[in-house]
Amino acid sequence: MSHQKVESKESASDFSGDRLTLSTSSYLLFISKDFTRMLKRIPRLLIALILTGALLFGACGKANTTSTAPVPASAEIVSTESAPASNLPPAEEAVSGGNLNRFFPKSDAGYERVFVQEKAGFSQAKLKQNGEELGLLSINDLSKNPKALGKFEKSDQALNGYPLVAVGSTQTAILVGDRYQVKVKSSGESLTPEDRKIWLIKFNLAGLSQLK
Repeated sequence: MSHQKVESKESASDFSGDRLTLSTSSYLLFISKDFTRMLKRIPRLLIALILTGALLFGACGKANTTSTAPVPASAEIVSTESAPASNLPPAEEAVSGGNLNRFFPKSDAGYERVFVQEKAGFSQAKLKQNGEELGLLSINDLSKNPKALGKFEKSDQALNGYPLVAVGSTQTAILVGDRYQVKVKSSGESLTPEDRKIWLIKFNLAGLSQLK
């Protein structure tokens, strides 16, 4: 009997040992699987940490650069100093073309004046004789065109005291009241330089010089 009890105890002990060994193996296998999964996740975690660190470092560097960058001296001058005031007088408003029409030569003695263009600061008429076009008569307000005014400053000719310039072989112009260009343009050779001067004098130059 005692022998049987010993054997049964040994069998129970062996069975318990087998269960312990099985439990330990299962536990180790479970830990091994978790550890393997964790190892697989480590590269992803490292990449995420590296990217996060890079973004934070870049943002800090940009903030430091923005806050510590010196302001150029030229920028300070632009923001604190205003542009110097111009010494040039303001340009006058151009007169309407309708106000210029009354200073043109009138139609008479077989010559006809036909207005063909009218706008702010400019008026133009055709000069005709017996239906044939001889040339163009015009008045141009140069108050806003200093470049055009400059050509009269260089002129060494005058007509009745008004500076005169010739443009090519078909145009003659004078400056009236330091503002108005009065011009006669010939159609071909129909008007000689002397003819153009005669027609310039036919304009009401004295009245035009008073126009403001």
